[in-house]
Amino acid sequence: MQIIIREYRPSDATATMQVFRRAILETASRDYDAEQTRTWAGRVGSAAGWNIRRMAAHTWVAALAGDACDGDSPDSTIGTPIGFIDVDDSGYIDMLFVAPAYGRLGVATLLLARVKQFTADHGIVRLTVHASITAHPFFARHGFRTVETRHPTIGTVSFTNYLMTRP
Repeated sequence: MQIIIREYRPSDATATMQVFRRAILETASRDYDAEQTRTWAGRVGSAAGWNIRRMAAHTWVAALAGDACDGDSPDSTIGTPIGFIDVDDSGYIDMLFVAPAYGRLGVATLLLARVKQFTADHGIVRLTVHASITAHPFFARHGFRTVETRHPTIGTVSFTNYLMTRP
């Protein structure tokens, strides 16, 4: 299995939305209850709105090399997204999600490496993230330190996550 990291494209909106939902409903369900995961996964909005948010940040996707995601493309390296990450100009990582079938195979590490390269190239000196309970150990292994335990809410549903930072 060869994984490529490439820039997000508008045609990735639906596939990355699916990765987001499945990662929450399947992977994060180990750490969050059914009401929390349903509420969280339900916050995707429309494909158009999702695309606007992905394009407003620097977003990359992980895909299987040679897995053409649309038959009209001559580029066999575009691949269907199996994970994605974004970062803004201040170094805030808003999203890092991997499809459950590809979890624990190094996909998130490759995506984070791309963000580290990007931020180093652009003089961004610190990365921050609001890591879920599920993602907390991953970020800790990659040099992020917990600054604060948080309890944000979506409507009436409360969650636990962690403000983490890495110089």
